[in-house]
Amino acid sequence: MTEAAPPSASTARVQTRVSGGHRSALLTLIACTVLWSTAGVATRHLDQAEGFEIAFWRSMFCAAFMLVTMLVLHRGQWWSRVNAAGLRGWISGAMWAVMFICFMLALTRASVANVMVVLASSPLLAALLGMLVLKERVPARTWVAIAVAAIGLIWMVREGLSAGGLVGMAIACGVPLASAINLVLLRRTGGQVDFVPAVLLGAVISAAVTLPMALPLSATPKDLAILAALGVFQLGLPCMLMVSAAQRLAPHEVALLGLLEVVLGPIWTWLGAGETPTRAAIEGGALVLGALAFNELLARRTYFSTKARSIT
Repeated sequence: MTEAAPPSASTARVQTRVSGGHRSALLTLIACTVLWSTAGVATRHLDQAEGFEIAFWRSMFCAAFMLVTMLVLHRGQWWSRVNAAGLRGWISGAMWAVMFICFMLALTRASVANVMVVLASSPLLAALLGMLVLKERVPARTWVAIAVAAIGLIWMVREGLSAGGLVGMAIACGVPLASAINLVLLRRTGGQVDFVPAVLLGAVISAAVTLPMALPLSATPKDLAILAALGVFQLGLPCMLMVSAAQRLAPHEVALLGLLEVVLGPIWTWLGAGETPTRAAIEGGALVLGALAFNELLARRTYFSTKARSIT
């Protein structure tokens, strides 16, 4: 029986780069979820702004941040970067806008708990769409993690669930669906298209759509300062970073790790606003974290086992 030839030095370097790139993308996405999760605690400190006015100002400040970023990076060529994204960039921008708008609209017509239950379907939709469009196989461990994380998320909000709010829940379905389409689109291009301008487009569309519903504007200077911070650090920066990470990760990985936002949110409101998490929130959050850790640890174990077999 002949032994398999050891991998060449160039192959080993490629494997190292792939592993490093994947790890870097995971860390970037985790950082994004930390930033996304700050919305709840920040809004607790607002004086007057609420509902659609929050969505409008957050989108406006996000658009301003993205525009300044593109002007710094590309100077007079920023609009050509928008045009270069083409139809795929506009589709991605529309998906960002759907996510920004549907989430706020759903919260006005259903409880937070009911909306969170709908968002629990995000990893499942991303996995199914990725299999259908990208032909990417989803490991059995990930299906288990998706199921356990969904159970954990539903357990977190179970005390607030109600039979009403079906219209709001239907609107909330636009969030995981748009997210799945966006993630598959980002993954499919493989870095061939710059999707950073799509975040700008999404923010502009969201601001334009929510402005009529936000009137009359009543935000105080303190509110505007908080909403500016949200637009930059809770929306613009993490979404821009996520565009890069999503091109190196499978859609179901991005959506699954994105559930960290729901787990971290109550922690920040506890630390920054004195809202003690319920027992169900702690138990459900532990389930979600356990599912994510289980999936990533098994993924690393599988990777290193495969690598070891290729060397022997």
